[in-house]
Amino acid sequence: PLPSQTKPFNPPRLTVQLPDAARALPLLPRLPFSAGCSYSTVAEISEPPAKPKGKPKRSPMKQSRIDFTKVDAALLPTIILVGRPNVGKSALFNRLIRRREALVYNTPGDHVTRDIREGVAKLGDLRFRVLDSAGLETAATSGSILARTVDMTGNVLVRSQFAIFLIDVRDGLQPLDLEVGQWLRKHASGIHTIVAMNKSESLDEHGVLTSAAGEAHRLGFGDPVAISAETGLGMAELYETLRPLFEEYMFQLPNNGLNQDDPTSEAEASEGDESKLPLQLAIVGRPNVGKSTLLNALLQEQRVLVGPESGLTRDSIRAKFQFDNRTVYLVDTAGWMERAGKEKGPSSLSVVQSRKNLMRAHIVALVLDAEKIAKSKNSVDHQEVMIARQAIEEGRGLVVVVNKMDLLRENQRLLEKVMDAVPKEIQTVIPQVTGIPVVFVSAMEGRGRVAVMHHVIETYEKWCFRLSTSRLNRWLRKVMSRHSWKDSATQPKVKYFTQVKARPPTFVTFMSGKTELSDTDIRFLTRSLKEDFDIGGIPIRILQRSIPRKVSSFKSNIKKRGSSIKRMKTDKRTEVSDPTQS
Repeated sequence: PLPSQTKPFNPPRLTVQLPDAARALPLLPRLPFSAGCSYSTVAEISEPPAKPKGKPKRSPMKQSRIDFTKVDAALLPTIILVGRPNVGKSALFNRLIRRREALVYNTPGDHVTRDIREGVAKLGDLRFRVLDSAGLETAATSGSILARTVDMTGNVLVRSQFAIFLIDVRDGLQPLDLEVGQWLRKHASGIHTIVAMNKSESLDEHGVLTSAAGEAHRLGFGDPVAISAETGLGMAELYETLRPLFEEYMFQLPNNGLNQDDPTSEAEASEGDESKLPLQLAIVGRPNVGKSTLLNALLQEQRVLVGPESGLTRDSIRAKFQFDNRTVYLVDTAGWMERAGKEKGPSSLSVVQSRKNLMRAHIVALVLDAEKIAKSKNSVDHQEVMIARQAIEEGRGLVVVVNKMDLLRENQRLLEKVMDAVPKEIQTVIPQVTGIPVVFVSAMEGRGRVAVMHHVIETYEKWCFRLSTSRLNRWLRKVMSRHSWKDSATQPKVKYFTQVKARPPTFVTFMSGKTELSDTDIRFLTRSLKEDFDIGGIPIRILQRSIPRKVSSFKSNIKKRGSSIKRMKTDKRTEVSDPTQS
């Protein structure tokens, strides 16, 4: 039916009889009707509002009143991480410096960390120096490795203003934790100590932390902080604990420790001279050749653990010091060459870490044992040759250090034999680089450490050497004239010669045509560069690039008019005709 013929529908009204008890209930107020409104039941109205989806937003942390990025690095507050073995000190160290530098391995019956590792930590807007120490065992036998690590930890306490005492909350408070607490009260009475309950990520939801915190109060260092170095739990609480302590410490310093010198960074100041940039020196070698002793001799302090035990160093320890107004970063690597592939666990991790630090270094100091050289036929064994060749192939500078020369002092014949044989054999096994410096030292007595650094600095300056293109091309004309070519007709034509980069010096020869320099010619140019510019002892790279000859004018015209040219094939020859002239 049409719309005008439809009748409105009026549904019948129903009457419901309610009982007397229901009539006595108060009625809900009538809500005014409006289009688009939706009504809810009484149950829905009584329910609390739904929580927004997603994780609740944390309240922002309070900002520090001091800009720690402008504080001189030497004036930053220092924190030392202490505790019994295997409580997560190295894991917290990596979390604070935001890099995986310290070895982390679950070894309940062994100590992974044996030396003091230092780094600059970043926690929110806080900046501070952090020291990772070895696990403390106060009942260690005198003279043992554990006793020496305890003594080393006690020696670095004078450099710290704060300490984080870590305990394993999953194991509860152990008797050794109480002994470490007593040791701290005895040796670090002037250091503010904070107790951190590590590995608390699994106990966060079970209410065990409250009882664990009450148990940690027995140590006598105040309220503990529940953290997890592996997952980052509790870092905000640790920030709130450290912030007022650091602010109070910085306010006691003159000018609040701010650097008032020229803000020009070291890199910007040395932009024109790359040899003035900080030097990275890696000390490598077989186990028990005196690498750690050499590092202590260069630093003139007991920085790393030394002893007669083989394989004592596990972590690659990085230390910074100044030599002749130059910043040098020393890296003591573990003796990994004989142990590679033979052991698992922390030793295998130290192998990987040593290789990484070797590749990051600018100069590599290969340490040899003079006593072993005197007793054997060869000066260097296969593993030492491999590490030297690897350093050269990666473009690193190499300095050979022959240690333990004091043991040959009584036998003059053996002493002269070693001093004569090592340079010759180094040149034989690494023929691609001539003039590698060899230094004879006694790290135990501290003799020869200045000579080592002078050779390292000299090699580094050669490694950063640069030559102008005009000077190189004047030199090239003289060199090419004195070189004896097999056939003057086929002599390659070098257009020009230039240096494209330093560290190590890399040169490019631009050749005319497809003729390239032979290997003999490359070796001649390399040897001439080292002799004429005194840059021996470092790897030099020479690359070749060919410049295509100029195309004749006829061929270039054909390319330009290629669209208007037709090629007609005949039985006798191929003719080229121009359709515009037909």
